[in-house]
Amino acid sequence: MIYINEIQPEEYNEYYGYHIKKNNEDVDLLSALTKGLSNTISFFESVPDAKLLHRYAEGKWTPKEVLLHLIDTERIFIYRALRFSRNDKTSLMGFEQDDFMINSTANGRTIPSLLEEYKATRASSIALFQNMNATSTSLIGTASGSPMSARAAGFIICGHEIHHIEIIKEKYL
Repeated sequence: MIYINEIQPEEYNEYYGYHIKKNNEDVDLLSALTKGLSNTISFFESVPDAKLLHRYAEGKWTPKEVLLHLIDTERIFIYRALRFSRNDKTSLMGFEQDDFMINSTANGRTIPSLLEEYKATRASSIALFQNMNATSTSLIGTASGSPMSARAAGFIICGHEIHHIEIIKEKYL
């Protein structure tokens, strides 16, 4: 089991501390990923159709775009976790989330379509972490010029998801 309280501050850029702290203090990573899967599916299935293309301000993403952003970000962070857990010392570049969104087709898709992609992405993430051990998840690589461990990447995925759902609840619904 990989527990959040095992992560040390030097395993991630302090910017990501916000996302890591969104997780429960004593949660293990597989439980956080599994709970997030269930909660995210239920949440997006409950968003009224009339709100799925809503923007609370100019330049802000729609809930559909947020869901695709969660998928894209999870793919990037799980790739980082894979590379770091294999002790790859190659520095990984960051990504520009707004450029990703400009070229997405999220708003033309259905929620069932987006959720199917989300489920497949999360299933892949869970499978990867199920087969890692404590040593491999604690290995640290470099992404966007900062250190990151594989386990920190996993908890960042979970906290990032919680963060965006909270924003949708607060500003869209």
